[in-house]
Amino acid sequence: MEILRPYILSFIPLFVAVDAVGNIPIFLTMVEHVSRPERKKIVRDAVFTAVAVAVVFMLIGKWFFLLLGITISDFQIAGGALLFVISVRLLLPGAQKSALTSPHDKDLGVFPLGTPLITGPAVLTTTLIIMDSFGVGPALVSIFLNMFIVWISMIKSDKIMGFIGPQGTRAFSKIMYILLAAIAVMMIRRGITGAFIK
Repeated sequence: MEILRPYILSFIPLFVAVDAVGNIPIFLTMVEHVSRPERKKIVRDAVFTAVAVAVVFMLIGKWFFLLLGITISDFQIAGGALLFVISVRLLLPGAQKSALTSPHDKDLGVFPLGTPLITGPAVLTTTLIIMDSFGVGPALVSIFLNMFIVWISMIKSDKIMGFIGPQGTRAFSKIMYILLAAIAVMMIRRGITGAFIK
């Protein structure tokens, strides 16, 4: 169980940040008039883009911060604050993740689905912090597992929506945003501890 601990602790915050179920209504709205083969291509492009952006940022993000003289504690505080603002904005009535681009965009899978809808600021921030906390292996496993869940949720989006309904997805998303806010507070606390309490 101790061996699995870093993988579990890496998976959970990223699962919350990705919000695969909460993205389903937005995805369905964007592909409403798209044929099934084209929809599969959009899903494939979206997941590939999301994985590529997350992995590249995870690998070069820390190096880039070192180049700028930014410590992990600095990033934890700033990233936690950003995650908190994002979660609060999404919790407010009328908040929408869908106001990103026209659903008729031919590169819909790359933008806005791949990024910033799936891999946005919350996912990038969380990915870099879990890599620093648990290492590259757990972070990579967490990314691929979460993106597999995203792929399944988009492929089976009609069935999932039919099962839990729009109200269910909204309720699930709200719970995820509250958890995201709590994770943000934890990041800020750890950043302050690391920066000022040696």
